[in-house]
Parts: sequence; structure tokens; C-alpha cells
Amino acid sequence: MEALSSAAIASLVGIVIVVGISMYNEDLNVGIIAIAFAIGIGSLFANLSAVKIMQAWPVDLFMVLTGVTFLFGIATTNGTMEKLTAKAIRLAKGNTALIPLIIFILITIITTIGPGNIATVTLMAPVVMAIANRIGMKAFLMTLLVVGAANGAAFSPIAPSGIISNSFIAKMAPQLEAMGQHMGDLNMLAWKIHLNSEIAQLAANIGGFLVLGGWTWIRNQRTSSLSIDDIAPKPEPFDKKQWMTLGSIAILVLLVILPSLSLTKPFFTPMIMNLIGNGKVTNVGAIAFLLSSILLVLNAGDSKAAVKAVPWSVIIMVGGMGILIDVMDKAGGLNAMVGLIANVSNTTSINGVLAVATGFISSFSSSSGVVMPMFLPLVPGLVDQLGGGNAIAMISSIDVGSHLVDTSPLSLFGAMCIACADDKEDKGKLFRQLLIWGFSMCIVGGILCYVFFGLLEL
Repeated sequence: MEALSSAAIASLVGIVIVVGISMYNEDLNVGIIAIAFAIGIGSLFANLSAVKIMQAWPVDLFMVLTGVTFLFGIATTNGTMEKLTAKAIRLAKGNTALIPLIIFILITIITTIGPGNIATVTLMAPVVMAIANRIGMKAFLMTLLVVGAANGAAFSPIAPSGIISNSFIAKMAPQLEAMGQHMGDLNMLAWKIHLNSEIAQLAANIGGFLVLGGWTWIRNQRTSSLSIDDIAPKPEPFDKKQWMTLGSIAILVLLVILPSLSLTKPFFTPMIMNLIGNGKVTNVGAIAFLLSSILLVLNAGDSKAAVKAVPWSVIIMVGGMGILIDVMDKAGGLNAMVGLIANVSNTTSINGVLAVATGFISSFSSSSGVVMPMFLPLVPGLVDQLGGGNAIAMISSIDVGSHLVDTSPLSLFGAMCIACADDKEDKGKLFRQLLIWGFSMCIVGGILCYVFFGLLEL
């Protein structure tokens, strides 16, 4: 391995310190710290000006995340999502054994259509943890179900985590294509990454739910006499504002999917594609801003409440880490990090190695805000230094590995489910169960990614 320059060493030390800070103090927004480190390292070691460094802020990603989360901020704050949840749960009627399946499908759909995993778990955890107590299901099992469903669907091209992943893929695609990696249509690739995430989460968290007591609970419901009104009281009908919101969400999903389908693609003229994208592909952020504006003009949403619902903390983390990674790349630190990982991997085992590494760091830090922006840019370098491998498999391993550990009580999702669990639950025991399960997912994630994306080449 070639000797590292002082700039490369400084950038490596900087990223380690920033990630360490994010692991030590999760209340601190590491995006701000990352920008400060980027300015210091770039100006002192890489001869870059502060203004030039800050121009690396990912504007496209910022606009897409803001637009999508604002639209679903409207849907959340005007009561649409709450009523949709209650109506879906009531589909079980008198068959309580169907409730876990309905919850899984509902969370998967809600996460997929745009709010993303963070907003969905925040919305659903108080509801479903209360339901768990009413139907006699352990809070641990409900947590696996909720987090597994939300994170499985997190990489939908319309959801924030999927948007972050796809923004990095779009940047890397030309370089990877030049290396002989067949990336294909990026819109279709985004759905493939989504599917890979679903498969891994089903095998891990939903598999754990069934094996550790969920299946036994389902079988025992044959003798249940609970009324659906006791489990989920009947909500009021959707009002006019909420129907408009549901219509907007449906339009958003259709405008993302239809332009990529050969059957409907001819209907989307260059003028329409300019309106909803860059002339060739759709931009979910642009569509979300258009639909949000219509809802606000029609008085279907509260703009102040929707702005507060936007996850600004995550957006700042992603943007700040993006600036630091850009400086790291220019300073030579990115190539050095690629070399370190490539030295302990081959074209098959790299998927397991990436999943374990991202899983461990994500146990203490933000999966989407810190870990993905740190590891995804490494993929082209890894393909180059390993002399091959599957870039899509590596991307899937990073995405899956960083999210499988989110049941840990040290993460937002695990902590949220513990907070929402019934007072009758032994929360100390629940904390220990989720802690053991979360950390075990570092290893389980590595094994799953090695098998699914390395050996089976899904």
C-alpha cells in the first residue's frame, strides 16, 4: 500500500472523530460538526477554500428530501395518516390473528409511498404498541414487526432513505458503467434495491418475530374473543381535506412509476417530463412540491405544522456528511479507506464485510444521516481495487447492514417502541432483549448479505 499523504491521513482521522462524536452523543447534530471538520481539513491540508468546500452541499438531495417530507408532513398533521391506520387495523374484524399481517402490510405501504421509516415508526409506534397490549402480544415481538416492516420498505425510491441511497447511486452510475458494471435503468434499479431490503428484513426481523413467539401467538388466537372495537375504535370518515391528501399521494406514486413503464412512457411528453423531472426522468421532490402547493392553496394543509414535521435534523446530517466525504475524496482519504476494506475482502465476502461494518457503526449512529453517506461513495473504489464484484450487491449490503440493527434501544426506533410500550411491560427486560437483538443483527446482517448478495447474487 502506498504511503498516505498528510491530507489523506487528516481526512481519515477527521471522519473517525466525527463518527465517534455521533456515536457518543446522538443528541448532537453531527452534520454541523462534519461541515466544520470539512472546512478545517480542506483548507489546512488540501488547499481548498471554505467557500469551495461548502459548495459541495447536496442541493438536489436537499430539495427532494424537503419536498417529499413536507408533503407527508401535511398528510400527518391533517389527520389523514392516523385515520388510514385505524381503518386498516379494523379490516381484521373479529380475527385477531390477522392483525400482525395487517400491521406489517400497512407499515410497508405507508413507508413505501413516501413518509419513510422514521416518520412511519413515529406515527405507528404509539398505536401498535397499545394494540399489542390489548391483544396480548409481547412488546418485543411487536417491535420486531414494526421496525422490520418499516426498514424493509425504507428504500422505496419515494422514501427518504431510498432517496438518499439513489442520489449516491446516480452520482456513481457513470463511473461504475465505465468499469463494466451494468446499472441499467436507475429508476428500475431503485426498486431492485428496495426489493433486496425487503428480502433481508423479512428473513431477519420478521423471521425473528415468527420464531421467537409470533407464530405461537397467531395459533393461540383461534380461541380469542376480542372485539375489534376494543382494539381499534371506529374513526370518523375522511373529510374533504383528507380525501384531497390521499389523492395527492396516489398521484405522487403514479407519477414516479408510470414514466418508467414501457406501456405508459409514450404519454409523458418532454414538456411533462420537464415539469416533473429533468426532461428524461422524474424527480419525486419536484412532484411533491407541486402537489404540496396545490393542497396548501386548497386549504387542505397547515404549512407551519408541515414545516415542523420535516426531519431537518436528518437532512442536515446527510448534507454535512456529504460535504465531509467530498473533502475526504479530494484529500485522498476515500481511496485509503477503500484500500483498507479491500485488503480484508474478496469479490464475494465484501458484501458481508460491508454489512458488519455498517451495522456496527449504525448501532451507535444515524443509519441514513451518517453511515450511508460515509460508505456508499466507497463502492466504485472497491470494485476497482477488488478487480470486480457486484456494485449493486455492495450497495444493497451497505443499505441493509446499516438498517438491520435499528431495533436496538440505542436507536430511535427501539427507543420509541420502548417508550410506547404499556406500563405493564417490564421495560428493563425489553431494553435488554432489544439490545441483544440489535447487536446480534451486526453479525446476522453480515451473514445474510454474504449469502443473499454474495453467494446467491440477488
